[in-house]
Amino acid sequence: MTTKRILILAGRGRYEDPWHDHAATSHLVAGVLGDLGAVEVRGLFRDALDELDSVDLLVVNGGSGRRDADFDGADDDWLGFHTRLAGWARAGGAVLGLHQAANTFYDAPDWSAVLGGRWVPGESMHPPIGQARFELVDGHPVTDGLGTVEAFDERYCHLRVAPGARVLGTTLDDDGAEQPVLWVNEAHGGRSVYSALGHDARSFAAEGHRELLRRSASWLLS
Repeated sequence: MTTKRILILAGRGRYEDPWHDHAATSHLVAGVLGDLGAVEVRGLFRDALDELDSVDLLVVNGGSGRRDADFDGADDDWLGFHTRLAGWARAGGAVLGLHQAANTFYDAPDWSAVLGGRWVPGESMHPPIGQARFELVDGHPVTDGLGTVEAFDERYCHLRVAPGARVLGTTLDDDGAEQPVLWVNEAHGGRSVYSALGHDARSFAAEGHRELLRRSASWLLS
């Protein structure tokens, strides 16, 4: 049996921010997914997608970052990276986007279609971090039988879900309105799962969250 290869991209440089420790959470994710294949964590450098054709699952754990050219390159410098990622995903690649994955790669025109949604600046938000409840629906291998995940985390609200994506999990905002936080997307030619969970290490202490990650990765690798 061939060992599956899982590549985790951890935010750094252009795709990091001071509010998220992407390196720490990426290594926690690696520990959770370690029994599903050979896991490698790479920083988000421009050459991070070298040998992408041998990858079975790409996990994106990056942030909103900085786009000033003097910091980590201009948009044109990253065009090859994003063209490579989008082409691979549309050709049947499997992508797992975590937390800020909805709020990264603003210079990539195809990213929201691949991921199945987007954080919208000026519209999307989250209440203060705290103990949160995430309701999951049955009817899909990622969520069947899980019911509810409770974790210390941020509740992302007012995310924009792309047409064709299927919402599998929600949370409530402070007004009691349901907000989509978990979806699957197969409308772009490959398979993607997005989970808004995972702000910091405290979220991954919840067994329900770890099981959701394992389920998501297992489905994407199937």
